Amino acid sequence: MTEQSVGPDEQVKALDRLVGHWRVEGGTEGTVTYRWLDGGHFLVQDVDLAQSGRCVTGMEVIGRELPFGAETPGDEIRSRFYGSQGETFDYVYELEGGTLTIWGGEKGSPAYFRGTFAADGNSLSGAWVYPGGGGYDSVMTRVR
Repeated sequence: MTEQSVGPDEQVKALDRLVGHWRVEGGTEGTVTYRWLDGGHFLVQDVDLAQSGRCVTGMEVIGRELPFGAETPGDEIRSRFYGSQGETFDYVYELEGGTLTIWGGEKGSPAYFRGTFAADGNSLSGAWVYPGGGGYDSVMTRVR
């Protein structure tokens, strides 16, 4: 395998605003931490949350897919969450201006999060929406 000479694109780099340790409040409570893997192509989120009396811990890898043998990365910023209970969830990330949308499964899904960053970048307020109702408000505040 050859070393990739092209760095991450601007849309992937824009996720840098997530890097840090965040307190999460609302329908889930706890902390998440975002960090870059070497090379800057993938953002990793470490999750330690409680939701409806259930612990949600795990990690998520976020970036463009570049499957074996492919010459160029995919068009969408995708992620996969790996949970401590054996669950895996796929998402598509979109960041437009100060609005972050995280689609559950595929872009355009009826399950998604949409939130807006504060002007100083130290909080993200929004809501998870689920098909058929449900969902919850969520606020992330940067701790460091």
